[in-house]
Amino acid sequence: MSDDPRRLALTLLRRIEEEGAFANIVVPSMLDRSSLSRSDRAMVTDLVYGTTRLRRACDALVDRHISSPPDAATRRILRLGAYQWGWGGVPAHAAVHETVSLAPRRVRGFVNAILRRTVEGPPPAELSWPSHASQLSVPDWIYDLYVNEVGVDNAIASLARMNVPPAPVVRDDGYVQDRASTWVAAAVNAQPGERILDLCAAPGGKATALASDGASVIAADLRPQRAGLIAENADRLGLSGSRLSVLAADGTLPPFADNSFDAVLLDAPCSGLGALRRRPDSRWRVQPYDIEVLSALQQSLIHSAASLVKPGGRFVYSVCTINASESIDHSIPDGWEVDPVEPEGNWEPFGDGWRVLPHEADTDGMVLMRYRRSA
Repeated sequence: MSDDPRRLALTLLRRIEEEGAFANIVVPSMLDRSSLSRSDRAMVTDLVYGTTRLRRACDALVDRHISSPPDAATRRILRLGAYQWGWGGVPAHAAVHETVSLAPRRVRGFVNAILRRTVEGPPPAELSWPSHASQLSVPDWIYDLYVNEVGVDNAIASLARMNVPPAPVVRDDGYVQDRASTWVAAAVNAQPGERILDLCAAPGGKATALASDGASVIAADLRPQRAGLIAENADRLGLSGSRLSVLAADGTLPPFADNSFDAVLLDAPCSGLGALRRRPDSRWRVQPYDIEVLSALQQSLIHSAASLVKPGGRFVYSVCTINASESIDHSIPDGWEVDPVEPEGNWEPFGDGWRVLPHEADTDGMVLMRYRRSA
């Protein structure tokens, strides 16, 4: 494995782009096996995450000087150089020199020429961009979806905020979690002694928060490996056993009796369009048809989850996206009432629920819906 942080970053970018590796899995895995210093590890993480997030913007930066599209490997090198100069704080001469050294001899002259012309031109803040979507480095359809949902100004502000790495938020128990996710857990209003189900719980942030409030929590997730992540986090926080039980289960066919929980939390699988900064490659993976598939799954999960709640109990639904089709457009079974009380956090009313946009409180974009069973 290379001890050159830029070369390792290039290897990781290839794995993400060509092999379909997930950045948040492959980057820490390879860094754990490296002998790099802490500062070099931080550099690799920034280069990989930043270049992946800003892939389209990096292309736009260099494409002004390219007459014939380069092959994928050369394109990757150009992106890495463009990111270092345009957004990574690396001086122009270093961004060019260090990146050219990564190029195979056959394209080294080309890479050198393109990057030199790039750094001699206007920086990103002064560039005349082809489109807002290009500048914000998202596919056109994601930009259009945001505009349709929240308007141009909010769309630009939200997507721009998701190009900035998130600041860690550490709970009192040491668990690192997005602030909006802590608000979702708080919305369950878990009470000591209550029996609560977190139906799609991995990696366990919300489930452990509920257990810390004194409730008896069952945390379920479809995949055994992801259920294992919940168990690891529960063990680390000292919550395993009677306070938090973990199992692998299909949320559409939950292995529980009807009317058996005081509250059920469904943080449903979703497109993740409100959490793009945490998942740098997801903007290039998710497709419009995925939303249709996920919406159908979410509706099925809602009906399964609602049947598990006792009369008078609570059902809380959340998604880390901002679009109506994955949230307020869903139907709830008969016998439920919307909880009208404003939840803790910086939420804004959204249909029968609540929404927070990424730029409003420096959180993930999320939708929250709360119901109480009346019969």
